[in-house]
Formats: sequence, C-alpha cells, structure tokens
Amino acid sequence: MNVTIKDIAKEANVSYSTVSKALNNSPLVKEVTKQKILRVAKEMGYEPNLAAKQLVRKKTEVVGLIWPTIERIVLATLVTNISKAFESTRYSMILSVDSTDTAMETFKKFQVDGMIVFAESEQMIPEENIPLVAYGVSGKREVTYPIIDANHEQAMEKAVQYLYDLGHRNIAYVGLMNTDDALQNEKVDGYQKAMKKIGLTEQSIATNGLDWFDGYLAVDDVLQLEKRPTAIIGSSYDISGGILRSLQEKGVGVPEDISLISYDNIPQMETTEIPMTCIGVPVDELAEEIVQAVIQRIESEEQPVVRKLNPSLTERQSTGPVLEG
Repeated sequence: MNVTIKDIAKEANVSYSTVSKALNNSPLVKEVTKQKILRVAKEMGYEPNLAAKQLVRKKTEVVGLIWPTIERIVLATLVTNISKAFESTRYSMILSVDSTDTAMETFKKFQVDGMIVFAESEQMIPEENIPLVAYGVSGKREVTYPIIDANHEQAMEKAVQYLYDLGHRNIAYVGLMNTDDALQNEKVDGYQKAMKKIGLTEQSIATNGLDWFDGYLAVDDVLQLEKRPTAIIGSSYDISGGILRSLQEKGVGVPEDISLISYDNIPQMETTEIPMTCIGVPVDELAEEIVQAVIQRIESEEQPVVRKLNPSLTERQSTGPVLEG
C-alpha cells in the first residue's frame, strides 16, 4: 500500500498542508516540525508522486545533457563532474549520446526544464522553447543563450608565457587544426597570437584527430622541425598522453630534453607516466559554472550572457627550465 501525505499527517499529528509544505522544503514550516515530518515520512517509506508534482508545478526538475562523444576522457570527466554538481541542487540530469536533433526531440518528450549542449562548432543551436546553456566558444556572434567559455585563447597565452619564463624559445604546438571544432581553432589562434606577441616563431604540427594515437604519431614531425623544440604544448589530455609516450620511447627526456604542457585541467594529469603540467579551467569549476548557468536560465528571465572563465596553470614534473649545453 502506498503511503500518502495524509498518512504522514496523521502519524505526525500535523495538518495535511503542513506535511506538503515540509516535503517541499517551505520556509513557512518550523525546522523542528520539518525534521519530524521528514523522519516520519522516511520511516513510513513514503515515495513522492513525481508525476503529480510535475502537474502541479509544471516543472520536471530534470535537465538534459547532450554528450558529443563517449570516447574522450576529458568529456567523460566533465560530464561526471556536472552530474555531481547537480547533486547539491533539486534538479536531476539525464544524458543522451544521440545527435543534437535526436536528443532534443527526446528531451521534449521528457519535458525537461533545460538543456546543456557541448557546442563544438560556432553554429547556433535553436532553443526550441527549452532553456539552453552551451559549453563552447562565444566568438563574435550575437548571443541568444548563455555560453560558458573556458577561454582557450587566454589558456594558450598563459602556457606560452609560462614556458618563455622558463627560458624556452622554441615552443611547438601539437593539435587539430583547420577544423569545424571551434574549441580547437581557438586554441590554435591563442597559441599563434601569444607567440607573435612575445616575438617567437610559431611551430605548429597538425594532427589528424584528437586521440592518443594522433599525439603519438605527431612526435615524428615535431622532431624533424628545423629548430628542434625545447617545449611542446599538447592541445588535449589524450594528445599529450600520446606525445609523452612517444618521446619516452624515442629516448627523449621529459622535461630534461623537451618540456611538455597540456591543455585540459583534469585530475588524471597527475597520474600520467610523468605527472603533467596542465593549463585550463579546472574541471570541477567548469562543471559548477555550467550547472549554475542552466539553473539560472531556467529560473530567471535575465538576458543571455557569455561567461568567460579564468584558466589556471597547474605545474608538475613534465616541465622545467631549459638546460644549458
């Protein structure tokens, strides 16, 4: 037999409306009374009727997230952190690995209150009457929904300056170029602008993709550059992992011969074969910003904004000063 709010009210010796308010965390109920009601509800095995709550509130308190790929560790880590960030809110998250169009249709059927999209291209995504927040690049386009921008350009500027301060003058960049992925393009632009600003010659090596093996293969091209780099900036965790393994197999010391710094600020950087120096917005901070932005979008009528975050550098054993001789 299902336990109802009336059953709880009778057991707790309070009114039906008081139980309803307490279960909805209303400030109109005294804390002592609220805790008593919650204890009784738990002891009686009360399960809220979510469908009924949705009809009353016209809200599902569910947010849909469209995940672009299940293959990249960084995105998996970010999605995990987004899910954790929702745990401290009243919202739940459902995940779709389908295409954007298919996922949006599914979310409409579930009547989600909002959506999170990984906008890897600069193409605008229609909101379809569902509040939307995107993780991507703001660019120069007119904003129609909030965009959480991890500021890849500033991250590359900080990486180049950090290596320059260590004495490096031949700094190579390894990553995906000339792609529809706006995030990758901004990293390349950031590296090129930083090198030009500081008066250094850029040395860019294009990969065929964003996987570990793409970074591994790129090292052959890096070592054949006319001026052998003393430092490499890898454009992602996966690519940098491949670079590191290839350098080690070729007997190139890291950081004694070549320093290596990677984009993506995730905990896994600490457990690579040589703990890796990294640049980027910490993944837990990024997840929190995304979650707060979508909740604000759902609950507020404020105009869409671009939130440019501040990337930070975490120094580990993969980088060091240029050795003389």
